[in-house]
Amino acid sequence: MDKLKIQGGHSLHGEVTISGAKNAALPELCAALLTASPIRLDNVPHLDDVNTMFKLIANMGAKIERQENAVLIDASTLTKPEAPYELVKTMRAAVLALGPLLARFGHAHVSLPGGCAIGSRPVDQHIKGLQAMGAIIDVEHGYMVARLAPGLTRLKGARITTDMVTVTGTENFMMAACLAEGETILENAAQEPEIVDLAEMLIKMGAQIQGHGTSKIHIQGVEALHAAQHQVVADRIEAGTFLCAVGAAQGKVFLKHARADHLDAVIDKLIEAGAFIQSTPEGISIEVDKRLKAQGFRTTEYPGFPTDMQAQFMALNTISEGTIKITETIFENRYMHVNELVRLGANIQIDGKVAMVEGVAKLSGATVMATDLRASASLVIAGLVAEGETIVDRIYHLDRGYDQMEIKLQLLGADIQRLS
Repeated sequence: MDKLKIQGGHSLHGEVTISGAKNAALPELCAALLTASPIRLDNVPHLDDVNTMFKLIANMGAKIERQENAVLIDASTLTKPEAPYELVKTMRAAVLALGPLLARFGHAHVSLPGGCAIGSRPVDQHIKGLQAMGAIIDVEHGYMVARLAPGLTRLKGARITTDMVTVTGTENFMMAACLAEGETILENAAQEPEIVDLAEMLIKMGAQIQGHGTSKIHIQGVEALHAAQHQVVADRIEAGTFLCAVGAAQGKVFLKHARADHLDAVIDKLIEAGAFIQSTPEGISIEVDKRLKAQGFRTTEYPGFPTDMQAQFMALNTISEGTIKITETIFENRYMHVNELVRLGANIQIDGKVAMVEGVAKLSGATVMATDLRASASLVIAGLVAEGETIVDRIYHLDRGYDQMEIKLQLLGADIQRLS
């Protein structure tokens, strides 16, 4: 099992290229299942979750070919609309195959998902929405077994209002609705940039979608979708992670391809903390030459402060000046990195959904264990500034969502290496 060894105390300087977004690439790979025509995706990141999705698509009988950062998908040969547990137990995004398979083939057999142990992420909203579109879905032996209701030859448009904002639910309904008969209206829809990117890909394939990026999306179903080429949007969470890394370690870095308009809440906090940040059409630059001031925040749905940035910003706050409060509202188990940060010398107190962080002058290196994807990144950030050597164990979590993170940090001057 691989580990990262970090020798702290080096500031970061130079340029790093932000990869395509995992949370856009995964649903877009599933969107390719909606058509028998070939789909080309560019700027696809090299991640374990993406590789798992490749295996899943190939296992269904579709053809998939990787060419450096491009991926070609031909689902004309797809014969098994199934997502077995063995392939999806580590990746929750497999639930995104349910809508496309059901819409195109009229039936699907999809395992209940796995992924990070950061809390309950039920699929009941997915089931409820697809049932409104005419699906019959039973949960049997750990699988969602879906089929069209008797008398239907395709899904039918519906008005779907979820009990909560759900990103993967919005994506599943939007993809399924593209081939449904009539109009589908999604209310209380998620507004993340990755949803906008997925909608733009579907439109290139011939879908009729309006309102993506707002809480109300209209989809007019069409008979079939066609071939298309699409470039995956840059990963805002990877960009935010590097912004926090520079905030903690100090230095001056340009994040190529990063989108400032996708990171407003994070950038606002960093500027308040004392970082100098500029954005251009080519990317984001950040310069930090002093200890920052700690910033409190409350995670919420986009465009609020993202839960996927909570751990990384907490790591920054541990060595910033002042005492602040963080409130996590999205996932109930997303403070598992706290005990590991405390091992490095952080001063953090947890009370339910609230974390009180008192910044300390320095952290000290130790061996720590990653518990989930974003927790891994927070420990790397802390290790960059901790005195002495830090070992981050179980970085298979990190490899699920960050494309060669240690290599990118090496290019910026960090003393970090992978131990196999």
